[in-house]
Amino acid sequence: MQCALVAGEASSDLLGSLLLRAMKDRWPSLQAVGIGGPHLVAQGMDAWWSSQELAVRGYVEVLRHYRRISGIRQQLTQRLLAQPPQLFVGVDAPDFNLGLEARLKSRGIPTVHFVCPSVWAWRGGRIKHLAASTDLVLCLFPFEPPLLEREGLRARYVGHPLADVIPMQPDPGMARTALGLADHDTVICLMPGSRRSELAHIAPTMLQAAGILAQQHPGMRFVLPSAPGMRLELQSLVDRHPVAGLQLLEGQSHLALAACDLTLIASGTATLEAALFKRPMVIVYRMNALTWQLMKRMAYQPWVGLPNILTREFVVPELIQEQFTVQALVREANAWLSHPTRTSALRERFEALHASLRHNTAQAATDAIQAQIEA
Repeated sequence: MQCALVAGEASSDLLGSLLLRAMKDRWPSLQAVGIGGPHLVAQGMDAWWSSQELAVRGYVEVLRHYRRISGIRQQLTQRLLAQPPQLFVGVDAPDFNLGLEARLKSRGIPTVHFVCPSVWAWRGGRIKHLAASTDLVLCLFPFEPPLLEREGLRARYVGHPLADVIPMQPDPGMARTALGLADHDTVICLMPGSRRSELAHIAPTMLQAAGILAQQHPGMRFVLPSAPGMRLELQSLVDRHPVAGLQLLEGQSHLALAACDLTLIASGTATLEAALFKRPMVIVYRMNALTWQLMKRMAYQPWVGLPNILTREFVVPELIQEQFTVQALVREANAWLSHPTRTSALRERFEALHASLRHNTAQAATDAIQAQIEA
């Protein structure tokens, strides 16, 4: 069986690789092709393009790259229609994948969308586009299938694959040893995002705040995992905004999250990973001002970060757009570091969240895919 997959950026590449591994366990002769990053390639995928080609977020940012991205989609569509796979899986990236899925579905190729678009948070009209494009939606969160099924979509809750992979009780000692950190070190993990636009908008402010924290807390250590293909750009930013005690890592985000006392982190899937590692965090985000104004008008709820969305309250602080300043980030970071009882209470909330997302995703997802193929 040949399966085509498209993962649009670093977090999708990771999620897609976990799904592909489960599929290959079930169908050992499966061949995977499409668009992916190092995690999917490590699972044996033949990546015709890198995920980094699609790693653009925001209306204005997409417009700048529209011709290139549209060209990739057109070439991919032609290639898949010329040699149809037995299955197509779009991993997130709905703005790229749904149009592609619609074309493939119209030609009789079963289409699966893995990760329900956040229609419950903003742009709810995408449900109709989703219904026209895909045969099955694999949902990460339990409240999503009823929402989609009311619109006539076939949806299955499969849990979050990272909730199965990340241990309920991470081992910070092991992680610190692997990264050359001491048990007594205070460690902050900096995660400014995986896209170039995120690094440009977020990393300088985050690094400036880290520099102040390093001055306020002599001996504090910082770890900064780089997303695939982003190390040189991050190194350039670090050179311009040096931070005492900072260690730039090649990937290794899970080790960094397991080792840290606190993470300063860009909104996105990484915030859920941090929650699964039971780490306190300050969620930040900044984007093009016009993009922010457009997105803010379409939002349905006050939260941006996944841990807050899933718990339905501000369990961790969010500094978004104009609220994201060096001074505010330093203040919120120090608030966590000076209140260990607050951290303990948060850990209990995140343990309950972790348990709710564990659902043996490998079994549930491949069962749903097999049923769809045989339908």
